[in-house]
Amino acid sequence: MSESYQLFKTDLCGFCYRVRGFMDDHGIEVPLRDVNSDAEAFRELLQATGRTTVPCLRIERGDEVQWMFESMDIIRYLATQHGVH
Repeated sequence: MSESYQLFKTDLCGFCYRVRGFMDDHGIEVPLRDVNSDAEAFRELLQATGRTTVPCLRIERGDEVQWMFESMDIIRYLATQHGVH
């Protein structure tokens, strides 16, 4: 089953830049949602997870949605899903 992603981030977060740098280096394109400039993104993250911590990767598989925090977990997950070694 295919997956779609959204990365919840801010421009002030070094861990967000770590994830974005990894994605850039490996040609992985994921829509970005800035919780500082997009009130709807902030509300969605808070309502779904009870947290406003970024980076957070929203993973959607059919009707299932998973939220993943921690930059290194996100990088490892994306590397596995996209065959990056």
